[in-house]
Amino acid sequence: MIGPGEIALVVGGSRGIGRATALRLAESGFDIWLTYHSNHEAAEEVRSLITGMGRTCELFSFDVGDYEAAQAALGERVQTTVPYAVVFSAGIARDNLLVWMSREEWESVINTNLNGFYNVIHTVLFSMLSKKRGRIVLISSVSGQSGHAGQVNYSASKAGLIGAAKALAREVGRKNILVNVVSPGVIETEMTAEVPRDKILPLIPQQRFGTPEEVASVVNYLCTDEPSYIHGQVIGVNGGLAI
Repeated sequence: MIGPGEIALVVGGSRGIGRATALRLAESGFDIWLTYHSNHEAAEEVRSLITGMGRTCELFSFDVGDYEAAQAALGERVQTTVPYAVVFSAGIARDNLLVWMSREEWESVINTNLNGFYNVIHTVLFSMLSKKRGRIVLISSVSGQSGHAGQVNYSASKAGLIGAAKALAREVGRKNILVNVVSPGVIETEMTAEVPRDKILPLIPQQRFGTPEEVASVVNYLCTDEPSYIHGQVIGVNGGLAI
């Protein structure tokens, strides 16, 4: 059961999987801290939906790739109020074949998807350790498990999250902080709007794309007290795309 006033910090929670996760966690009884970069309208919409459920939702607007910005937004807050669950769902894609990939395409993806993990988790981790409890869930991708052509930067960043989660799990497990990864396949979001369905669907045994809500349900489970012996694991939500 989620105790009264427990907070879930959802990083990248204004759209897509992050949005669905914030709403699902609110349904489960969490109050939400929601971070986003610049889409104020989308973030306000999520906050309105969460407050309509009777939960609170506080918004934090900053670039996760900027360590000082993460510190400024969250550093002082976590000294007095510590989130029970942290979900890192921030991510961007800049697809291109490596031979044509620009330095900016490489660095922007690594900075948001992987450095963003460090910037946020490093900011909140000491406070979580002091409480000796918590849940950390990272949103990776099937691309980080198997690699996809045209996504060397994205695959590298998402594979890096898996390695980081496994190492972090060994560091903090004895403090009753569980660390896990949810690895979605092709999910119906803005990021996959241009994906060629005729080429991708034959590769998926279930013959369909997933929904953000299907990913959010797994994240929600990992943020509760029920999975008390699931730690350092990668859970795929991909319809069989990666088996």
